[in-house]
Amino acid sequence: MSENTTRVSEDLEVAQDTGLPSEGKHLNRSDDHDKASPKGLDKYRRYAGDPPDGGAKAWSVILGASLTTFASFGYINTWGLYQDYYEHVLLPDSSPSTIAWIGSVQYALIFLPGLVTGRLFDLGYLKLPYFAASCLLIICTFLTAECKTYWQFFLAQGLGGGLASGILFGPALGVIRHWFSKRSGLALGFTAAGSSLGGTVFPIIGQNLLPLVGFKWTVRVFGFIILVALGVSNIGLKTIDRRLPPVDAKGGLFNWAAFRNPAYTVYCLAGISCLLGLYTVLTYLPTSANLVGIGNGYGFYLVAIANASSAIGRLSAGWLADRVGPLNVMIPFTAVAGIMSFVWPLATSQGSLTAVSVIYGIACGTYVSLLVAPVFEMGEVGDVGRRTGMFLTVATFGVLTGPPISGAINERTGGFKEVGYYAGGVIVFSVLLLIVVRHLLLGRLFGKA
Repeated sequence: MSENTTRVSEDLEVAQDTGLPSEGKHLNRSDDHDKASPKGLDKYRRYAGDPPDGGAKAWSVILGASLTTFASFGYINTWGLYQDYYEHVLLPDSSPSTIAWIGSVQYALIFLPGLVTGRLFDLGYLKLPYFAASCLLIICTFLTAECKTYWQFFLAQGLGGGLASGILFGPALGVIRHWFSKRSGLALGFTAAGSSLGGTVFPIIGQNLLPLVGFKWTVRVFGFIILVALGVSNIGLKTIDRRLPPVDAKGGLFNWAAFRNPAYTVYCLAGISCLLGLYTVLTYLPTSANLVGIGNGYGFYLVAIANASSAIGRLSAGWLADRVGPLNVMIPFTAVAGIMSFVWPLATSQGSLTAVSVIYGIACGTYVSLLVAPVFEMGEVGDVGRRTGMFLTVATFGVLTGPPISGAINERTGGFKEVGYYAGGVIVFSVLLLIVVRHLLLGRLFGKA
């Protein structure tokens, strides 16, 4: 019997016999802070031990996580469509950088709640926050259809929709580590593919519906799609579920001890740097296409093409990471994303912009797919929610400020060449930091990391 199996079994016996939690022990309760019950203890005992790395229950969790990323991150990846439509139709008096703050707040709030949701996940609170956030995201999407002024869009779409998406997104990633270990890269790839599918489907639907039914009904259709996806996860399949008993790990909400690990600290810095530039191309692809004279709404399709291509990166990255290590996959593909950020402003034809969208999508998808994979291996499973949440919260700085900085550069220069230099530069710098992380973990030139 493995060490993990022994530890979980002992904790279950303590929970059953005493009914009292102890510091650092698995708590005697089932999901969402319920008191321990024979049914709850039987569930944890059934899956005690090492992660199954497969099976119907484990893959149903991945299905639920994929639907979650489809409705949250996938929908937010549609922001390029909104950015262009707001600039030219709904909010023509607002500057590109001002409008970009709506998208940046969305992207930032995908990561920011991770500190709280990660800690709550470790303590056993999963399904209730997930259901509440699902309701909030659906409501905010329908409210966005009714908005008319900048601040209404900012509050409903940026603040409300972003916060709901963040509450959903963090636990959907953290729960994967409960069910997968050796094949966690592949599991993350399938989960991330959900956001790729959402980022493809929503722009295509939007591009076709906007001329036919207008903005309000287009966004309402988005709301109904999100309702179905999250409804399946919450009610139909009840797929989002934890495997291990809750753990009251030491350190409170923010575990400063984690930063004593130099690799973890540098990896957080790498995340900030990369996310300062990673979403620039996706945000401004439609606008840059219009600037060089590519009409017929093709700019909207570039976002869908990039997101569809990212599915290749997300799925292949997971498969490769299980064999050679996540950092060994992230480093070269992130470098490609940086190079394509430099190349993007030089693309002035439909064919060249399409090529940039495809290559950038694959590279960006690889990075996003494996974003939390190195963090999984930098501590114990019982603390994975808090550790992942801390990283996502720290990385928020990059997501929040990156697109507005790019918008301000575009507004000042009137083009995207300098924007590409900025985005490519910070991404390439993050690659150098990832190389440092790899060295800190391995201490040698070759090896799996």
